Amino acid sequence: MKLEKRDYDAVIVGSGPNGLAAAILLQQNGLSVLLLEGKSEIGGGLRTAELTLPGYLHDICSAIHPLAVASPFFETLPLEQHGLEYVYPEIAAAHPFDDGTAAILTKSVEETAQLLDTDEQAYLKLLKPVVENWPLIAADVLAPLHFPKHPLAMAQFGLDALTSASFLEKRFKTQAAKGLFGGMAAHSIQPLSNLATSAIALVLMSQGHLKGWPVPKGGSKQIAGALASYFISLGGKIETNFYVKSLDQLPSSHAVLFDITPKQLLKIAGHKFSSIYKWQLERYRYGMGVFKVDWALDAPIPFKAERVKQAGTVHIGNTFEEIANGEQQIWQGKHPEKPYVLLAQQSQFDPSRAPEGKQTAWAYCHVPNGSEKDMTSIIEQQVERFAPGFRDTILAKHTFNTTQLEEYNPNYIGGDINGGVIDIGQLFTRPALRWSPYKTSAKGLYICSSSTPPGGGVHGMCGYHAAKKALSDIWGKKIKPL
Repeated sequence: MKLEKRDYDAVIVGSGPNGLAAAILLQQNGLSVLLLEGKSEIGGGLRTAELTLPGYLHDICSAIHPLAVASPFFETLPLEQHGLEYVYPEIAAAHPFDDGTAAILTKSVEETAQLLDTDEQAYLKLLKPVVENWPLIAADVLAPLHFPKHPLAMAQFGLDALTSASFLEKRFKTQAAKGLFGGMAAHSIQPLSNLATSAIALVLMSQGHLKGWPVPKGGSKQIAGALASYFISLGGKIETNFYVKSLDQLPSSHAVLFDITPKQLLKIAGHKFSSIYKWQLERYRYGMGVFKVDWALDAPIPFKAERVKQAGTVHIGNTFEEIANGEQQIWQGKHPEKPYVLLAQQSQFDPSRAPEGKQTAWAYCHVPNGSEKDMTSIIEQQVERFAPGFRDTILAKHTFNTTQLEEYNPNYIGGDINGGVIDIGQLFTRPALRWSPYKTSAKGLYICSSSTPPGGGVHGMCGYHAAKKALSDIWGKKIKPL
């Protein structure tokens, strides 16, 4: 399609995984693409820094990456040729209990099921179909609402995925199975009684069985670095320290794709939108925030359950009921005394994260959106509960409350790292109810952030689908399905 000459064919605002994915797909299709980043370093949630002491590398937000290796788009990219190497913990995730036992998610669905004792068959019945069908449904699950390529397999997944975690956990009888499932579902960052909270649990658990939950060697910034390196190798251009507040700042182009949430998009381009679209974006809902702690440690975390020490990710929350109660309290604006804590111990598997003989750890709990309460002692108390002596290993610590997280990354509105709550009301209609969620009401302007389907996570699929839509609308290019 013949178009008039512009400075660039496309401009991408924001260099998170979705902005990078969009930039790559457009550049792969012969366009000239400029990627703009407001901070001095690219990556969005994919950044790593020495937050505590020299030599201790901490992932600032995203830490463990099952969705990155599950991404149908990232899978097509030669990222290993651009310096990306994953390390796979022996145990993807562990869930300790007060009695000193733990449920674990291993690579084998059969082994995980067997360790759940009387829930072995219930676990296999629930997870095995997801694991077996994932190659057929992956591209449909990580996509906007549409008619799937494999409707029967997708329907089988959807019947369980669209239920609430509180409903689905009733299939299990043991504390171990219920707790393990609850810890997975809590990644949805909303009450476990909400519809579709089972979806994230099923996806994360199946990925643990299919490919594992890997850690990028050297930190999460390596994912962003590899994506950027590949983009530049295709001829793309990146500018940092370019914070966009107005469309007038941008060079001329045929398309602008925004890896930002509706709140920022309205400030930048709201005057270009129709009244209906603007009205919808103004009513977009953000979810609970997070309070995060990074520690430099003198030794590994001394978990009571031995196998927890072999897990890259640890879900601290004890029983399903305790997790569900805590998440419900947070949703209502409260701070529970025993919150669910998501913890990662990357240096156990990637020694480059800390000096020899030392360790790092990363953890957060959910809090009400915009909360500035210091949850450090409460989080440490939760870890100590399952790892007596943990506090004695702490050399230094660094914290982020919700305000500080938003200052670090403006996409984290009120500490919401998912780009908006992913409940049933915004699962298929994020950020607005439209035929294409990526296309705004203004010609040539698109949104490609986690505020679009399929939502949060380092998979790049929001950016991929937005770029695919722009290629079709403006250049008449039809991209072959993944």
